[in-house]
Amino acid sequence: MLKKIGVILLIVSFSNIAFAAGANKSIQVKGSDTMVNLGQAWAEKYMEKNPGDFIAVTGGGSGTGFSSLISGTCDIAMSSRDIKEKEIALAKKKGIDPAEIKVALDGLAVVVNPKNPVDKLTTGQLADIFTGRVANWKEVGGKDEKIVILSREVNSGTHVYFKEHVLRKNDPNSKEEFAPSALMLSSSQAIADEVAGNSAGIGYYGMGYISKKQKPVHIAGGQDTEFVAPSIESVINGKYPISRPLFLYTNGSPQGVTKKFVDFTLSKEGQDIVLATDFVPVSR
Repeated sequence: MLKKIGVILLIVSFSNIAFAAGANKSIQVKGSDTMVNLGQAWAEKYMEKNPGDFIAVTGGGSGTGFSSLISGTCDIAMSSRDIKEKEIALAKKKGIDPAEIKVALDGLAVVVNPKNPVDKLTTGQLADIFTGRVANWKEVGGKDEKIVILSREVNSGTHVYFKEHVLRKNDPNSKEEFAPSALMLSSSQAIADEVAGNSAGIGYYGMGYISKKQKPVHIAGGQDTEFVAPSIESVINGKYPISRPLFLYTNGSPQGVTKKFVDFTLSKEGQDIVLATDFVPVSR
């Protein structure tokens, strides 16, 4: 009887070791909804090249990614914004040391329905629209129609970036907020779908989500500056006024499979995927 118990324990022990070994080849990547398609494209190609490794990629917003990294439920957080001081402080309390890796650049597109005649707006007009000071399209050269404001939800890095850089005009003392009437949607795809079906809608998202069902607006940084469309070229040359870096965050310097995956994202093949998914490479 004792021998049988010993055999059972030995089998369980070997099973646990095998499981732990397998776990070392599996990583969780969570966060930015803007980056989720890019992350999944990276993971798919990486796993083709490394069939023994498994990369799971899910979205939910940059804030979700940081929360998961801090709680230890993911290995890599994807983010379309810098980590906040309060998130760093919370991470330190949990024994987590967030390390930042810039992996791509993104132009934030402002989109309207193709039937909307408005195709040019300044960042000042955008601030007026999204705060609710301008409520009718006729005030900016469009039809006599109430503007329907579409925004990402507050947990989104895209939401934070748009608020800080457009609504608040990079002024740390500004308290500007989205209009109470703004519809807060859970994903960039939800905004794309709503704009496609709503002639009065206006929203924003990473330019990788642009399709023929939405019309990207040309944006000028001021009254006397050039109106520029969101494109890879305009982000690279710095002419497009609403652009930002995209990041991966790990707990300390990446190790093991996490390092292999991060290195892949920065490789020529990984950066070619950045370009193929309509983002801007950080290296060519």
